[in-house]
Amino acid sequence: MKRFGSYIRDCREKLNKESKGYSVRKVADKIGVEPAFLSKVERDIVPPPSEKKIIAIAKVLKEDPDILLAMAGKVSTDLLKIIQKRPVIFADLIRKLKKEPDHAVLKIVREVTDGDW
Repeated sequence: MKRFGSYIRDCREKLNKESKGYSVRKVADKIGVEPAFLSKVERDIVPPPSEKKIIAIAKVLKEDPDILLAMAGKVSTDLLKIIQKRPVIFADLIRKLKKEPDHAVLKIVREVTDGDW
C-alpha cells in the first residue's frame, strides 16, 4: 500500500495534468497550508496533517476522506464517537470481519442499510 504522502502527490499530479489547477501551491492555498508543508507531506517527510486538513485535501483532490484518513492512520471523529459509545461490540465486530471477503462485509452492510435483518 502506498504511503499517505506519495498517494496524495500522485492524485494531485494526475489532476494537474488534466486541468493545471492542482499545483502544490494551488492545492496548499485551497486547504489553508503553506506549499512547503504540503510538499513535505507529499514526500512523507512530515506526518500526515490533522483530520480537518486531510478532509480538505480529499475534497480538493476528489478522493474519499475515509480512505485518506485510514492511510494516515486516523479515524474520523464521527466514527470514533460511534465506536466509543459501544467499544466492545464494535471491536468484536471489526475483529470478526477482518478476515471476511469484501462481498461478505458488503452483504452485512446492505442488510443493515435495508433494515432486513
